[in-house]
Amino acid sequence: MTRALTVRDRIVAEVAATQFRAHGLHVLIGDDTAEHRWTADVREDIHSVAKAVCVLAAGIAADEGRADLDTPVSTSLTGVELGAGVEHVTLRHLLSMSSGIDLPWSETMMTDWPDLSLEFLGRPTHGRTFQYSNASTYTAMRVLSERVGDVLEYLRPRLFTPLGIEDPVWERCPNGRIVAGGGLALRTEELARVGRLIRDRGRWRDETIVSAGWIDAMHSDWVVSGESPGYERYALAGWDGPGRAWRLHGAHGQLVIFAGDAVVTITADDHGGADAIASFVADALDD
Repeated sequence: MTRALTVRDRIVAEVAATQFRAHGLHVLIGDDTAEHRWTADVREDIHSVAKAVCVLAAGIAADEGRADLDTPVSTSLTGVELGAGVEHVTLRHLLSMSSGIDLPWSETMMTDWPDLSLEFLGRPTHGRTFQYSNASTYTAMRVLSERVGDVLEYLRPRLFTPLGIEDPVWERCPNGRIVAGGGLALRTEELARVGRLIRDRGRWRDETIVSAGWIDAMHSDWVVSGESPGYERYALAGWDGPGRAWRLHGAHGQLVIFAGDAVVTITADDHGGADAIASFVADALDD
């Protein structure tokens, strides 16, 4: 029995014991894979794991010389009224939630203002402080679209088609832009392909999709984000932990957990149980 099968079976047993509401599981260790399903194999919103796809979009654009993550975003926009200090905010700040702009998440943020990105950029910054908000990623992708056009269409031949992900659907705001910080629907195994790409530092089979440096930035150069275990440090879409692992973490238990040559992908509908299952997975990969 391969280690991937062993880890899968341990996770399946833990899900049964804890009644974590998992939908799908994919384990990749080395070149070995193992899967399990609890519900129908359909595409589901990966929620904030979509932020990592946004980072990939920005990295690909940077590789092509079409974007610079460390240039102030104001250079890509015209006629936009910026809040105090926002002229210094960069794409890297937006994608790492460190712009210092205060606009917390709400269920109606996409429709509360005529243009969420203009509302966000029009507020003052409080320096390089952390605040987690979908508005930050949404604004980053609005800025990127000024360089590459529609972000989903930009990614289709550069990311989704090479990974064999056909006709992806990404929720859009009333202005027609991708929601960015969530709203991307993928099957568990499709999300696991993104996980493999990240584990392999931007390589897919014999092709480089994105430079390794952008992958490394997902779990390095950490921003201090709080004191809650597992939420103490954030980078470009990646959370530090649990343990020696790092992870992409979306609402309701969407998880892509990385440890060495292992990637465990979980889709679920269990927000409250996600931290415990992530810790179990990290421990299982440590054994």
